[in-house]
Amino acid sequence: MSALLEVTDLKVHFPVRRGVLMRQVGSVKAVDGVSFAVGKGETLGLVGESGCGKSTTARAILRLIPATGGSAKLEGTELLSLRGGKLRAKRRDMQMVFQDPYASLNPRMTVFDILAEPLIVHGVAKGKTELEGRVQKLMSQVGLSPAYMRRYPHEFSGGQRQRIGIARAVALKPKLVLLDEPVSALDVSIQAQILNLLVDLQEQLGLTYVFVAHDLAVVRHVCKSIAVMYLGRIVERTTTERLFKAPKHPYTQALLSAIPIPDPVREKKRRRLVLSGEVPSPLNPPPGCHFHTRCPVAVDKCKKEVPRLEPVEDGHMVSCHVVKDRGGLAPDLMSDLG
Repeated sequence: MSALLEVTDLKVHFPVRRGVLMRQVGSVKAVDGVSFAVGKGETLGLVGESGCGKSTTARAILRLIPATGGSAKLEGTELLSLRGGKLRAKRRDMQMVFQDPYASLNPRMTVFDILAEPLIVHGVAKGKTELEGRVQKLMSQVGLSPAYMRRYPHEFSGGQRQRIGIARAVALKPKLVLLDEPVSALDVSIQAQILNLLVDLQEQLGLTYVFVAHDLAVVRHVCKSIAVMYLGRIVERTTTERLFKAPKHPYTQALLSAIPIPDPVREKKRRRLVLSGEVPSPLNPPPGCHFHTRCPVAVDKCKKEVPRLEPVEDGHMVSCHVVKDRGGLAPDLMSDLG
């Protein structure tokens, strides 16, 4: 299957300016050479701790923030070089669902206005009757009554607001939807409903998702493959099944060990991998492998050379000198990851 989205060596560096003349004294390397591809109709999960660059990667792809370098292609079209009318026309093919359903909707607009806006901007609906019909259909698709379309966002719950945000994102039947932690601000009881809605819409509309999340347990149920990020770089990329069954990078193992197991007996017996130290600052990241300052198996090579993201098995890519030196075998740090 050919890739719908191809991201190559994407970099997003934010300048740091100080002094009276506001001269640049450094840069925050939020995203530092990220590469991945997503096939049509697939879902890729971008996971990692807060501040690792997941959301910045998604926003740079959609051109919501400027990229410092690299490439992002949607069906072969370079997104980072588009300007003016060509960029506006391409936005129809790529949309985003934001994390906070309370901040992502204009409180001065009714639900009808929110959902009708993209249809009007891109000239999809002709006439008031067709416009109302499309808005009613969108609300029904996401499980909301069309009778509520004249209400304002503050009259809805958090889960309902996120449904409105999802309806807005799929209004133009885009090819790519980036989901920036779409359920993290919702109650646990509502999260499953929103995740099921996203899966249903993907099947109905043939959508391709990039799912940004810090919760691996959530990503496990909706993503076909996962890319694990740490301090602006991808450290491991493979299928969801293989990642949970045989994680190879020490950071991935630490993330998985933090997921509780519902069986209290197994949960009590298993060992946890607790990382030492703090996450380094992206303003001054450590040389070599960014993870070596917290890695329990780091060697001298890790402090000097940047490990490349390379395949160690069929369909399993890892950025780790230790794993590669062991012939693709993961260091024995954990037992019973669940």
